[in-house]
Formats: sequence, C-alpha cells, structure tokens
Amino acid sequence: MLGRLRIEVPTMPDALAKIAETILGDPETAAHASIVDLAERSGTSTATVTRFSRTLGFKGYANLRVAIATETGRAEQARWETDISGDIAPGDPLNEVLGVVTAADTRAIQATAAGLDVAAVERVAEAIAGAGRVEIFGLGSSGTAGREMAFRLERIRVPVWYRSDSHTALTNAALLGPGDVAIGLSHSGRTREVLETLAEAADHGATTVAVTSFGRSPLAEVADVVFTTSVHETTFRVAALSALHSQLLVLDLIYVAVAQRTYERTAEALELTVRAVDAHRVPDTTNIRKRPRREKPL
Repeated sequence: MLGRLRIEVPTMPDALAKIAETILGDPETAAHASIVDLAERSGTSTATVTRFSRTLGFKGYANLRVAIATETGRAEQARWETDISGDIAPGDPLNEVLGVVTAADTRAIQATAAGLDVAAVERVAEAIAGAGRVEIFGLGSSGTAGREMAFRLERIRVPVWYRSDSHTALTNAALLGPGDVAIGLSHSGRTREVLETLAEAADHGATTVAVTSFGRSPLAEVADVVFTTSVHETTFRVAALSALHSQLLVLDLIYVAVAQRTYERTAEALELTVRAVDAHRVPDTTNIRKRPRREKPL
C-alpha cells in the first residue's frame, strides 16, 4: 500500500495528498496514530481522513491503520528501510548497483503481490479459460509484458492475440463481444492508444482488464477489472521501465490460474509444444569428452 501511495500522490487532491505524504513521511507513527492525530499532523480533518481511507478501498480509518501496521511490520522483518535509495552514480561499482536494482525490483514485486485481489485474478482466469477470443494491448515496456502473456497463453491453446499497432488493435477490439476478453497494459494508465482500444472492447461487451500503476487513471475507469502494480524507480530506470517486473507478476499469476482451470488441455499442449521444438535443441554434451585444444604456435 505504501508503494501505491508513492505512485498516486501526484494525482491526489491536495487534502488527500497531505495525508498520504504524512503517512509516507513516518509510516510507523501513522500506524499507531488515532484518526484525530493523523488529521492534526496532516493539517486536515477527521472527515478527510475517513474519505482518504475509503478512496483507497478501506471501510474506514481503522482498516487503513491495520494495513499500514502490517506493511511496516513486514518491512522491519525483512530489514528493509522505509525508503530504499534508488540513486546510482556513474562511478558506482556494479556489485553495489546490483544491490540497488535487486532491492528496488524485489520491493516492487512484494508491494504488488501484497495488493493483489486474488478474487479478481480468479474472475479474469475464468473469463480467459472460456473466452472465444483474448486480445492484449500495450506499447513500449508494457508491450513487452503483453507479448510475453500472449506467448504463454498461446502455448496452452488459448485463442489470444497481442496487438501493438493502434489501428489493428482498434479494429480487432471492435470485433470482440460478450464472452471475449481484452487486456490493456499501461503504467501511467493514460496511454491514449491503449485507453481507446480498451474502451472500444468495452463498448462491444467484452470483459475488460487493466494493468496499471494508477488505480484512478482513465484506463482503470473503462475496465471491468483493475490490477494495480507497484514500482520503485532507480537512476536510469524511470517508473515506466521499472513497472515491467510487477506487470509480469500479475500476468504470470493469471496465466497459472488459467492453466489450473484447463489442466488436461494445458498439460497436453505443453507436452506437444515441447516435443515439437525438441529436435532444435543442441544435445546435452555434459558427458562427452572435450577435444583437447590445439596449442597455438609460439
């Protein structure tokens, strides 16, 4: 949830942003603060704190406080600091860079997993498993995640297509209908081509799914199901580039859930596809004696 707040602060109304910044500034204190204390520390009112809690999907402030306490407890247990520095200087040794990148990606994945609605994953998996057609849309780094998802679903006989060309995406979205599924990926949730395509699919009755880092973005508004990803930027890796691992986590879980629901068909398909490409693999040479190298002349 803290990762989600960091992402959404710039898009929040001023009063809600003040509360978010107060929580992010000292999550441990916020986890033990009463609603009156938090309102005073953020310069808002108790009514605004309640509205803030409900905006994030909680019934009230008590539930929000429990979520903050749970997350800060996990962070302490993992011996993570509240803020992991993402700064990388040009002269930093690669072993230190490795630690920064690993920490950032791990945190983003953990935060995304913590916020995943498993019931929503099951709903989407059921829709994909019985879909007549699945269309996936995404551009840039989000397109990389979309192509990977299409590749995986193809391997288990799901009728799926990945579209990167906006005109092709729109025309195929117009051909969808009830019983079909459209998945749109956009870190910002404001990529016009993806937004228009998902809206087109929704107009024709398809089940629409958005994967975005912004739960209140235009893309989220047109989707039936929204999965919110978390990111943690580092130097040289802006948020849009850092979102890939979190997007793949969401899509991978959906893929596995689809495979569970089509187990016999999936097992047969995977066996057939592995066999089809087996002849193109280089034989295992582990036990083959290597030829001695010829000595180079002096």
